[in-house]
Amino acid sequence: MDFSALPEETAGKLEWLGSFGKDAKGGVSRLLYSKEWVEAQHALKEWMESFGLSARFDEVGNLFGTLKGKDESETILTGSHVDSVVNGGKYDGAYGVIAGIIAIKYLKETYGEPLRNIEIVSMAEEEGSRFPYAFWGSKNIVGSAKREEVESISDFEGVPFVDAMKNAGFGFRDESKGPREDLKAFVEVHVEQGSVLETEKKSVAVVNSIVGQRRYTIEISGEANHAGTTPMGYRKDAMYAASHMIYEIINMAKEVGDPLVTTVGKVEVTPNIVNVVPGKALFTIDVRHTDKDSIVSFTESMTARMNEISKEHGVETDIDMWMDADPVPMDKNVVELIEKQCEENGLNYKVMHSGAGHDSQIFAPFVPTAMLFVPSLKGISHNPAEFTEPADLAEGVKALIGALYELGYK
Repeated sequence: MDFSALPEETAGKLEWLGSFGKDAKGGVSRLLYSKEWVEAQHALKEWMESFGLSARFDEVGNLFGTLKGKDESETILTGSHVDSVVNGGKYDGAYGVIAGIIAIKYLKETYGEPLRNIEIVSMAEEEGSRFPYAFWGSKNIVGSAKREEVESISDFEGVPFVDAMKNAGFGFRDESKGPREDLKAFVEVHVEQGSVLETEKKSVAVVNSIVGQRRYTIEISGEANHAGTTPMGYRKDAMYAASHMIYEIINMAKEVGDPLVTTVGKVEVTPNIVNVVPGKALFTIDVRHTDKDSIVSFTESMTARMNEISKEHGVETDIDMWMDADPVPMDKNVVELIEKQCEENGLNYKVMHSGAGHDSQIFAPFVPTAMLFVPSLKGISHNPAEFTEPADLAEGVKALIGALYELGYK
């Protein structure tokens, strides 16, 4: 098979898809059920149909393009999401859609009819950028999305989810029907959104797990008081307590080491005035690891230490864990199959975990699932500067072609 045109073709199609929702700041804003989203999905449908795929939308707006096989009762699925964050890049999600379409096109032209269906999906939504709900596309495919979860939510402009969905031409799926039973494997290819591959000079990664996450909001209540007349020993300084906790949490994470990562990403202080001892402080914590027991152990130690510090400072501390997502392993057999394909095709690859969430974590409990990564320049993502070299984009497509061939033709 001649792969010489892959770099230019893949990069060119990403530029084309990036024109749907291109914003004034140079990025892409393609939010669920927006005009830009609708136009992108319909343009992708036309492209799929142009080379003979059978294309259709499901009830909620997931777009499928199928290369039918001899046994139509079994389907190998690939793809990713078409929605973006506000002022995002051209690669996140979109690359998996473009790569999947190109891979199936190559397989059809080179090998003809597969043994089982090979299908590309451009999923309706993953990011949670417009509405406070993520993975709407993949959760509907596996049957875990519930209409009551979105019936009362609205976007940042007050537009109800249900109205936006109806205006885009879609509606709720029939929840009396179970999830699809024909799916035998799902393979998602994605930009890394980190700097591991670039740093290690690898073109492709086979992903063997997706990290679990625990997220917290910490609220500290002390006592606001005069900055000049309150002696240091009499203070109940909420910001001082918060900074002590943050310092200890980050140090604890460094001591544990990789693959644990811990981030304090948001800090607020009240009244936030130069000459007042802070009476309240709020900060967030994001903890991630590939092993559930390790997350539990670390966060229990972290919580105990925060409570100790709270007592030392004479403040009240409320610890709210509002997200608790378990790590998700990829399917061992599919991972090994993709590794074998990378080796046989001489690809410069490594095996690694994903530190970010993806649609694959929704599929994995229901369908044998694995992922492929390609490098991200400087690890930048969710940003107009998001970029992957065309040669690396092509290597990811090659790896996907090999995986889909093994899964769909053998």
